[in-house]
Amino acid sequence: MARMLGGLRGLAFLLFFLFEFCDADSGGRNCASNSSLVGFESEFLMVQHQLRGVMKVINDCSFTVSEFDMIEGADVHWWGALGDAFENLTTGFVISDQPLNRTYKNESFVVVLNNITLDQIKVVAVWDTPTGSDFGHVLLENPRNGSNPSSNSSASSSNLAPSPSPLAGNSSVGGKNRVYEQPTMFDNCKILANNYRLRWTLAPEENLIDIGLEAAQESQYYMAFGWANRTSSSEFMLHADVAVTGFTEEGIPFADDYYITRYSECLMNKDGKVQGVCPDTIYEGSAPIGLVDNTKLVYGHRKDGVSFIRYQRPLKSIDTKYDLTVNYTDNMTVIWALGLIRPPDALRPYYLPQNHGGPPLVTYGHLVLNVSEHVNDCLGPLEAEQKEDRDLIYADGKTPLIVTTSPAVHYPNPPNPSKVLYINKKESPVLRVERGVPVKFSIQAGHDVALYITSDPIGGNATSRNTPETIYAGGPEAEGVPASPTELVWSPDRNTPDQVYYQSFYEQKMGWKVQVVDGGLSDMYNNSVVLDDQQVTFFWTLSGDSISIAARGEKKSGYLAVAFGGGMVNSYAYVGWVDNDGKGHVNAYWIDGKEAISVHPTNENLTHARCKSENGIITFEFTRPLQPSCALGSRPECNNIIDPTTPLKVVWAMGARWSEDHLSERNMHSITSSRPVRVLLMRGSAEAEQDLRPVLAVHGFMMFVAWGILLPGGILAARYLKHLKGDGWFQIHVYLQYSGLAIVVLGVLFAAAELRGFFINSVHVKFGVIAILLGCFQPVNAYLRPKRPDNGEVASSKRILWEYLHVMTGRCAIVAGIAALISGMNHLGDRYGGETVHGLNWALIIWFLMGALLVVYLENGERKRRRDRSFGKSNWVLGNIEEDDSTDLLHSNGTQGLHSSQQMEVQLEPLNR
Repeated sequence: MARMLGGLRGLAFLLFFLFEFCDADSGGRNCASNSSLVGFESEFLMVQHQLRGVMKVINDCSFTVSEFDMIEGADVHWWGALGDAFENLTTGFVISDQPLNRTYKNESFVVVLNNITLDQIKVVAVWDTPTGSDFGHVLLENPRNGSNPSSNSSASSSNLAPSPSPLAGNSSVGGKNRVYEQPTMFDNCKILANNYRLRWTLAPEENLIDIGLEAAQESQYYMAFGWANRTSSSEFMLHADVAVTGFTEEGIPFADDYYITRYSECLMNKDGKVQGVCPDTIYEGSAPIGLVDNTKLVYGHRKDGVSFIRYQRPLKSIDTKYDLTVNYTDNMTVIWALGLIRPPDALRPYYLPQNHGGPPLVTYGHLVLNVSEHVNDCLGPLEAEQKEDRDLIYADGKTPLIVTTSPAVHYPNPPNPSKVLYINKKESPVLRVERGVPVKFSIQAGHDVALYITSDPIGGNATSRNTPETIYAGGPEAEGVPASPTELVWSPDRNTPDQVYYQSFYEQKMGWKVQVVDGGLSDMYNNSVVLDDQQVTFFWTLSGDSISIAARGEKKSGYLAVAFGGGMVNSYAYVGWVDNDGKGHVNAYWIDGKEAISVHPTNENLTHARCKSENGIITFEFTRPLQPSCALGSRPECNNIIDPTTPLKVVWAMGARWSEDHLSERNMHSITSSRPVRVLLMRGSAEAEQDLRPVLAVHGFMMFVAWGILLPGGILAARYLKHLKGDGWFQIHVYLQYSGLAIVVLGVLFAAAELRGFFINSVHVKFGVIAILLGCFQPVNAYLRPKRPDNGEVASSKRILWEYLHVMTGRCAIVAGIAALISGMNHLGDRYGGETVHGLNWALIIWFLMGALLVVYLENGERKRRRDRSFGKSNWVLGNIEEDDSTDLLHSNGTQGLHSSQQMEVQLEPLNR
């Protein structure tokens, strides 16, 4: 009897428990199970916040969630929508009172809907309402019932490689019967390091294993994983078969098959033998890729500062030379590593993993793994310290930010419209502005996109959604097109919040964040310019006999270099980098070739040198003297003189890794400027290196005609043509001089108009000004000449002084003009370089040599005529109109055949009439 009562009590307790559980599942609602979705099971599509999980429908108004991971958001709810397109998701609504207000770590629970059934919606999403962010979602469509999955998924743009088929429910894998399987979900997970995880799913019946590598690191780092050779007992990485994965500079994922023959970067010896950490395809260059590269990329993304790559490889490969067989039931040694990767270049068109460095079990390691055993020790999502993974643009107040629109590729806050805002050709970057520094926007995004700065993270005129917002700049009128851009100037002040947003006034979620900070490089330096390709900003301040310089990259890299010269070869370079210990370095080099051995460290006097890396962005600073203290030519750096009055040619380069000693090919840059930029240090501006401007070419030609032909010709006419009858020499002299001066004035006006000003800051301009002043003084001097003496009269002292002044001024003007031509050619070489300038220099030298030979020839002829006249006369009078006017009044030659007792009368004859 007692046993019967005990059994009845147990049965009653079981019935009560079942009743309470079912009531809890329904939230007290009377939910039927009539929907075709009952039993529907699908994995969540990860969009943001490292969301993973599995959803299974219980009945019409509730579902279970298992294996749920998510990083905490601001105000997160369960969200329903009629589709996964941008317009549908943004007009969705909260479907459950159960908040998601914390970080979830591999958890399971039941979700009950509010007065709605699952048949009434098409998407269940995890939604952050303040930012309008989709963390992840599930499509409530069953392909087996004839419905088609949405092809307009807002998250599709974030899938950077083909994902596994969403129709995986057609077959049951591992006992699962899920309609949609996502590439971020695996059967197993193993922690390799605090920031590195290994995930895998085994499919031995298909001779495949799917592997997922996940690391909280910056995008320029690689993730490597593979199997060690069975014969290795200590050096497990030698002869190991590994996959090297990562992301290109454009954000495209890759996974390549590598084989390790030695602990070095992949190098080719002189005999053509390849050694190091090399792709399989390099060892067998002529073999088809499918035969030796058996690693197949499946999917990859960068989200929340975490790199994730999924790839497949065969358990038993047809490549028995470089691939190892994975015996999935055995304990096998596997190896892994993290490190910087060097992008391809012209010499080696493949990615080169750099030495991982660091301590074991942090950046590299090995362990014994049996992939057939179930493992899941990854508790919760992987969180990166730096979750912001966008391009960072610094606004300096001088260079306008170009605002355009282009198709969305990696928009940071899905869902998003098909087109989003680009700034300086970067998709929705983070802007960093400084309080008190005006920011200029050149808006060229079209008439249907009006830029504004707002406190609302969604934009699109929040007041139209009955949401309060503060507008700091811009609005409906801030729209323009490339042919007619609109300029918007915004000056953040001390009342501007630390974070605001740039958005379109007419459509939601086209822009992104603006970080507002106090002070920075723009405040510390007087001048700044953006170098070629808008990838590096160059700052400087002139102070007495020194210059302070800073350079900041606009994209992630391992090192940043700027060099003074027309290119990296034959230039003085300054390289900034941060080593593995986090210490910044700035070194100076002289580069005289394209090989690593051509990069020579110098002993420049660099002071206040410092370098830092912020989210992969390199910034370095230093101060150096304008003129080195060492003797010119004694060492290469002694020739590195900065003349503030001469444009400074600046180029830049970036690469994956730099070292203080033992530079090698691995330190070669991966990206460099397309052409030099001429930085005008005194004016605080810059201009791109370009071909010779047509107007400046006309200026040079006019000055050559004036100072190289007309003005010297006028002087030669006055000196060597007086023996001709009449005053023809005088007419030639006057016409040539006035024509030359007129051309000089026109040439100066052309140059001033082209350069938008007249600046006396170079040797060329100074010589030119002196020549022009002396040349223009000559007509005034001629107009004020004293009266010519009558026949038989002796010239006055004023007349003699005037003639000396007129002659010497003219000769000095010609000398200054020739100096201006030569310095102008040198200035042209500094400005434009090239073989053309060298050829023009030689042409100018040959021209003046020919002119000098002509003067020597004419002078000899003139001396001969004087000598002939002196034999026939015992007495001669300079300036006597009955004698030949060819006598040079200023020549110092004496007379021949004169007796000492004879009286000689000297009268100066004027050179001008």
